[in-house]
Amino acid sequence: MDKVTAAKVFIDVAHSESFTATAERLEMSRSMVTRYVEAMEAWLNTRLLHRTTRKVSLTTIGVQYLAEIQQWVETADNIVNQIQPLGEIRGSIRLAVSMSFGHSQLMAALTEFMAVHSKVSIDVDIQDVATDLIKNRIDLAIRIASSPDPTLIGKPIAKCHSVLVASEHYLTTNSQIQTPEDLLNHSCLGYKNFERHIWHLRQEKEYRSVEIKCRLTANEATALMEAAVHGAGITMQPTYLVHSLIQNGTLKQVLPSWTPQSMDIFVLYPSRRHLSPAVRALIDFLADYFENKIWNE
Repeated sequence: MDKVTAAKVFIDVAHSESFTATAERLEMSRSMVTRYVEAMEAWLNTRLLHRTTRKVSLTTIGVQYLAEIQQWVETADNIVNQIQPLGEIRGSIRLAVSMSFGHSQLMAALTEFMAVHSKVSIDVDIQDVATDLIKNRIDLAIRIASSPDPTLIGKPIAKCHSVLVASEHYLTTNSQIQTPEDLLNHSCLGYKNFERHIWHLRQEKEYRSVEIKCRLTANEATALMEAAVHGAGITMQPTYLVHSLIQNGTLKQVLPSWTPQSMDIFVLYPSRRHLSPAVRALIDFLADYFENKIWNE
């Protein structure tokens, strides 16, 4: 039995704390996961995991060995990467991204990347909350923020500009919006991952902060976008998501001279050490791919 694969399976179980979860993620049977873990224990002549009907956890020896086994797997992968044919990139990448950016922008980019690098496979984890990259064995995460997580390595790949938008039907059937304060008399759609619904707007050197009242909130941007399309109210949306809808008239920009704060779109990874050629190639590709997008200007 392949020792490197067995080690990778053990590492995954150690983090997932579930034979079933590891089997689903690695697309193998639960019995095969069990066999790989048992093989690791046989080779090391020690018990690495406690098994109960409810939970799997590391033994004391398992905790001690986990870091060394991870290092051994990284070394083995690096050796393979170094001896592969010149210019050929292969391997698997696990990437985390929000639903809105993943759906509207990332899938097209990944499809183009994989067409060039036919021996690279990518597993995309879509979540609208920050996930622990190390615990969940994520190679890369794409996150939108004013500054990156200080515990991670971050590279900006694009700007995230935002706009206020609403449907033409909503705007023509409600009172005019000429100043940020007018928003207080309108139905605004709130992104509920923020503790308070405050929209910070800027017009040249003038700043306004408006605490909007929201009857409809959601924890995901595309849901709010769809609500706006159907006339539910005004929403603040990233241009990468609504640029085409503004262009074709489905949504209209509200207070176009007042702009929300821009943020950066970062690609984040846990460490520069042992970064595989496939991951490095994807980081560089994404930076080039998004550089000249219209919504990034």
